[in-house]
Amino acid sequence: MIQELTGEYRFLSNFWSCFIRYNGILYPSVENAYQATKCANPNDKVRFVNIKASQAKQLGKVIEMRYDWDRVKLDIMLELVRLKFRDTQLKLLLLRTGDEEIQEGNWWGDTFWGTVNGKGENHLGKILMRVRSELI
Repeated sequence: MIQELTGEYRFLSNFWSCFIRYNGILYPSVENAYQATKCANPNDKVRFVNIKASQAKQLGKVIEMRYDWDRVKLDIMLELVRLKFRDTQLKLLLLRTGDEEIQEGNWWGDTFWGTVNGKGENHLGKILMRVRSELI
């Protein structure tokens, strides 16, 4: 089981540096693209282009959020992760994880996208495993 997206599995993280073109904008990571899709004001999306993933996460907490965010966020994350693993090298790395269960174990309390002490919904892990199975 892959319990955390660290070390040799860091590439699975949404903070991993990889270019994602989404709705005509090129972002430096899945995290940047994901946070930009939250924006109620389309003009705010470009604010996520030239910043680090950690900065994008913080900015995503304070921008005006689109009204339907909770309804669409899982589908958007799935789409962005699919785009990430179109990259040949990243695709091969993901496929090398075989049939391992993937958890986004974390210490910051995110039990929606990941797990804390093995407990949580682990939506990111499930999305990664789904994309892996689609690539096989």
